[in-house]
This record gives sequence, structure tokens and C-alpha cells, in this order.
Amino acid sequence: MDRYLEGKTALVTGSVQGIGLAIAKELATLGARIAVHGLANAETLAEAEAVITDAGAPECRTFDADLRDIAAIEAMMGAIAEWRGPDILVNNAGIQQTVSFAEATVEIWDAIIAVNLSGAFHTMRQALPGMGGRGYGRVINIASVHGLVASVNKSPYVAAKFGLVGMSKVAALEYAAQGSRETGGVTVNCICPGWTETAIIEPQIVDRAGESGGDREAGIASLLSEKQPSLRTSDPAEIGMLAGWLCHPRAHNINGAAIPVDGAWTAQ
Repeated sequence: MDRYLEGKTALVTGSVQGIGLAIAKELATLGARIAVHGLANAETLAEAEAVITDAGAPECRTFDADLRDIAAIEAMMGAIAEWRGPDILVNNAGIQQTVSFAEATVEIWDAIIAVNLSGAFHTMRQALPGMGGRGYGRVINIASVHGLVASVNKSPYVAAKFGLVGMSKVAALEYAAQGSRETGGVTVNCICPGWTETAIIEPQIVDRAGESGGDREAGIASLLSEKQPSLRTSDPAEIGMLAGWLCHPRAHNINGAAIPVDGAWTAQ
């Protein structure tokens, strides 16, 4: 295997499970050192580190910064800078709560915007100058189809994800001329998954399953039939593989993109 990320350091936020763990595992396979991030118990963190190390990471270190806390983000980024990085930043951490405008509270709005949007801004503003100076850098923001289209009862989440896509385009423009084809350049892109088998969609599966007498598979089928024409969920590993390709030096001109992985959801 071409370990084209050897010598690179990657921070993947929210990397103790789901899409984040799958991305961290893929980047480890490609040779990157991994800064694991997540708010989890010691056992869960240790399990994630073991998976990533077994995948081939030459070094693995865990950070537990609360992304609602700017000082904690700054401390984390400073510590990672001691590794000479991050060369790759994947903003994957996110929270979601389905709630109507009438039922939404200030607390729900503030929490979702803080983690899903502001947290990414604060990691990016500290990581991008170093990437520009080195001539290579990758920012991959895990947005969502809800950064491209809306759904009812998701106003805070949709607002955060649309904002993440827009902010990524601005950063791509600002850093597009940094580096070269030879160094790999600096790129900022979004991956926009549709229904993917992760914990974040589990509450919606449970709700739909309840409409079908508790049948989980029927709940998943109900979600898919409403939005995702392929009628198949994505596996987190598939998102990981796309992230890995975006980090390749040859992907230097894939920049400012918002790439849907949604079974043609946003093609409708």
C-alpha cells in the first residue's frame, strides 16, 4: 500500500466512533500520525486508540477538548503543533437534535452551532496558517446533505451545516494559491454524507421503528425511502476512503468542493 501520508499528522475530531473513527483508521492505514479526539470514557478512548494503532498509525495521542470551549480548543491545537502539525484537519465532531422552530430552545441552538460550526472555525483558523507555510494541508469538514438541502425539524443543524459548507469555500479561496503541485497544496473541502450507519441517526431510526412495531430494519427502510434513492445506507469506511483520497497530493486541485455521499438524495 502507498503510505503517502507518512510524516503527516492528522487531527480528526469526534474520532472515537462512527465516521470519525473510520476516517482516523483510513488515514492511519496511509501512514499518518493520528490525534484522536472525543469526549468519552477511558475505555472507549483506549479502544479507539487500539483500532487506529492496529490500522498502522506510527503514533496516536488522544485529546478531549470540549469544542464549546475556545480555550480548550486553543490548548489542543497548541499541543498538536508540537508534533509539527496538524497537516490534516478533519472536523467531524457533531451533535444533532431534531426539534421544530416552536420547540427549539436557546440552549439547543447554541450547543449545535458551537460544536458543529464554531468549533470547526476555531480549529481551522489555527491550523491553516501552518499548512500554508508548509505548502501542504488538508482540511476536510464533515458536513451533511443538510449542508446542501434542508429538512423539517432540523433548523439548528441545517444552519450549522450550511454555514460549514460556506465557511469551507471561503477558506479554500484564501489558501488556494499556497503550495504547489509538487508539495500538494492546501485544500479545504466538505464531505456531505446522507444516511450513514452511525450513532447520530439512531434516535431517528428508533422513532421510525416505533411506527413499525419496533422493527429496526423497517425503521431504516422508512428513512431511506423518504430521502435516499439508492435505498442503501453508507458505511462509515466509505467516507473514510474518500477522505483518504482527498489527502493525496494529487488531489491538490480538488478544492472548495462539497461532495455528497448520499445515494442521489441531493440529485432530486
